[in-house]
Amino acid sequence: MATHDIGVSARPVSGWAIGGTVFAGTIMLLVGVFHAVAGLVAIIDDQFYVVARNYTFEFDVTGWGWIHLIAGIVVALGGVSVFSGATWARIIGIALAMLSAVANFFFIPYYPFWSILMIALAVWAIWALSRPIERA
Repeated sequence: MATHDIGVSARPVSGWAIGGTVFAGTIMLLVGVFHAVAGLVAIIDDQFYVVARNYTFEFDVTGWGWIHLIAGIVVALGGVSVFSGATWARIIGIALAMLSAVANFFFIPYYPFWSILMIALAVWAIWALSRPIERA
């Protein structure tokens, strides 16, 4: 008789793993909303952000607004997918959090404190998503 055991036990997933996934999904939703709000502010009022002089990666503020708005929608959708608990959703969540951190790194001269906060939240989500799913 052939068995199709691929090494996965029938034990339930631990509460810590479920909590980490919910935490990461929630942080990604929060970061996505923050991105979208920052993007809308830049699109609606491009005089809101003060642009630093002589910055190597200089973009139009409205351009940054569209980048943040689109990134916010995508990151929020990624956060929703993380709630499924699927491995593919965790991988996509990590990739989107990394892209969010990079986008905010380039946005530092426009809104430094906010950008650093967003980078920290993205790193926190990456940490939570990269935790191993332990069985109880």
